Amino acid sequence: MGDDRQPVNPAALAPSDAARLLAAHGGRPITADMVLAAADEGKILMADGRLNVVELMAWLEKDIHEHRP
Repeated sequence: MGDDRQPVNPAALAPSDAARLLAAHGGRPITADMVLAAADEGKILMADGRLNVVELMAWLEKDIHEHRP
């Protein structure tokens, strides 16, 4: 049985790869459009259209804490 998964760089993920990673570990559906919206709002999308998943997670955590009552 072959393994066709390609290694990913968490410092330069395509939005679709970030969505797949977050959905697999987050327990809810996440789309590339959702990742792009968050990356755009957090101003963390790089010029080449990729993002750093660590920066994305940090921004999401900050956003969650700012919007909690």
